[in-house]
Amino acid sequence: MIHLTKLKQANSTLILLIFILSSLILNACAAKEQPKTKIPIKNEKTGVPSASLSTKWKLPISIPEGQGEFYKVVGWYTNQQIFYVTNLNQSSYLFLYNLLTGKSKLIYKTENPIVNVQISPTKKYLLIHSSPSSFVGVVTIIDAKGTELLKKNFPSYDLGFEWNPYDESKVLITKFAEDWSFQLYLLDVTDASTTELKLPQPFIKWIKSDEVAYLNWDQSSPSLVAPLIIKGLGDAGEKTIFTQVIQFAAYRDLLMTVTVNQEDSSIADYSFFDKKQKRLFSFSVPQLNKFSDWLVPFYDYNEQKKQFISIRPLTSGDADTYTGGFQLISYDLKKRSSKLILGGLDNVPISLSPDGNTALLGNSFEKIIDLNKKKSYELVRE
Repeated sequence: MIHLTKLKQANSTLILLIFILSSLILNACAAKEQPKTKIPIKNEKTGVPSASLSTKWKLPISIPEGQGEFYKVVGWYTNQQIFYVTNLNQSSYLFLYNLLTGKSKLIYKTENPIVNVQISPTKKYLLIHSSPSSFVGVVTIIDAKGTELLKKNFPSYDLGFEWNPYDESKVLITKFAEDWSFQLYLLDVTDASTTELKLPQPFIKWIKSDEVAYLNWDQSSPSLVAPLIIKGLGDAGEKTIFTQVIQFAAYRDLLMTVTVNQEDSSIADYSFFDKKQKRLFSFSVPQLNKFSDWLVPFYDYNEQKKQFISIRPLTSGDADTYTGGFQLISYDLKKRSSKLILGGLDNVPISLSPDGNTALLGNSFEKIIDLNKKKSYELVRE
């Protein structure tokens, strides 16, 4: 009887031990199988999770007292800093605004109204175009801290600029007269020298450090399309790479063309090529026509993410009578995919942030868009 009792106690102990061990094993397995909580990736510069940056923005911009009225945002410096301009009487002020702190820092002041500011591709320099009169343009180049590097006057009705992304010491300047005749100059930032260039068209893009591209429109016989030409600055020859192009853009790693669809002229084809003219990606959108040409809506490209963003009409038709509104579409050139960001927009300029997660939108870049949340915010108080 005693032996039987001891045996029962031993069996009970063994069963209890097995139960405890089983529980421990099951809990360990469950811990392994349980998905880990995802930690938001933080922005290295700000320490703020990227997905929530827009909730941290201090908006609208508060202009420092006595520094004039808002004129325009001119572009990005970092992912959380933008440059903007204010006007006070005949003077203009260039500020750097931090979206996270809500603080404005005065970078530069001009005694003449600022017409435009062009930021160099690496954000190292800013070209300020100011105008003391209707027929004189002043070009001032500063660094991002506001140190003036050069200042030159150009007798002109208007000026156009194109930074060399391969050598930022070089800038193409197109000087227009009142009748829109033009002269082209190469400005060297290092010694403030200008060299006149003999090119047949005013709107030029850099393809290499010493090579440019342009659409060679025939002024004697107006056409809706033109050949795309590549030409070395020190070379007398030229090369036609595409014959019928509406518009094009050149970036460090690719070339983009807009052409009329061969089967349906109400459709525009956007095509992307590498530097050897190998097609990488293409898409088609409805096309709006004007009296003498086509309307190509605004777009921008982010090299880091291989992301192209574009304003797109909903239907084809006449641009002057079109009332259907526009959509903002983002295209991933690596995945060859697209997604709708926002609808019900106007055809207005757009500029992507350096990381491609945010965009400025509007004729004065008065709006900012969180592309991940697909939500827009006002940068300035109306």
